[in-house]
Amino acid sequence: MTKDFDIFDILIGKENDKDYKKKSVIIQGITGSYGSTHTRLMKAYGTNIVAGVTPGKEGQNFEGIPVYNSVAKAVKASGARISGVFVPANFFLDAAKEALDNGIKLLVAIPEHIPIKDSIRVLEYAQIQGAKIIGPNTPGVIVPEIMKVGIMPAQPFKAGNTVVLSRSGTLMYEVSYILTRAGYGQKLCLGIGGDPINGTNLIEAFNMVRYRQDIESIVIVGEIGGDSEEQLADYLIKTKFSKPAVAYIAGRSAPKEKRMGHAGAIIYGNYGSAESKVTNFAKADVPVAKRPSDIPELLAEKLRK
Repeated sequence: MTKDFDIFDILIGKENDKDYKKKSVIIQGITGSYGSTHTRLMKAYGTNIVAGVTPGKEGQNFEGIPVYNSVAKAVKASGARISGVFVPANFFLDAAKEALDNGIKLLVAIPEHIPIKDSIRVLEYAQIQGAKIIGPNTPGVIVPEIMKVGIMPAQPFKAGNTVVLSRSGTLMYEVSYILTRAGYGQKLCLGIGGDPINGTNLIEAFNMVRYRQDIESIVIVGEIGGDSEEQLADYLIKTKFSKPAVAYIAGRSAPKEKRMGHAGAIIYGNYGSAESKVTNFAKADVPVAKRPSDIPELLAEKLRK
């Protein structure tokens, strides 16, 4: 397995590097209805989209962006190392492997309902290739006022020094907006993804921010189902994580053994319950808000300590 690296390095360069907007991005599935809509929005936000990939559409342009038949040609022409993937789920495995084979180091996987076996194969292949996956079933990643690769709206986000890590897309937007209104801008907001297999899990996401001096605090938006929050709490305790962190857990009132929205959001007995997550976060000194609107107050208390 290759040495782990910082997603920040791929997105915006080393800490305090001001040469942000030269980070090139390609879009796989750029001419589809979904990909084209969000390419326009990402480009309008300032993301440096340099090429698109749609087999059979080479030679076309979309909003001034050249389209190629393959990732190999798009990367050769542009030198990009980031790809946003907007292809249908049944094409994701081939699209992801093609990207990883041709030098993509950060792949943002938007489609949902990827077969678990395909997600596992892509994740294993990314590790071999020394690359990172965000998603699948993710709203993407945004560096506020710099760039975004994904489907999130622009309005909720403002530049600052808080990182938001979320298992829910819409709650990532809501929580970021609440933080923005309270004066807590964001350095980076990342959607972990709602499928059972995550390319970048909460622990890996925490690892990429723990030593950065330009990050003051972290907000975790969790949800019922799985044990990723419990594992994160154990990790924080074992590693003596020192940055202020607060959390919110969605789905506290959800019935047990019934899937609620995301494929990963299902509780069996006490496994994956909100109570289990809140209890474990308490042990790690991470206060959990009862409502998203409570997050700024909890964050202010942690920052005062």
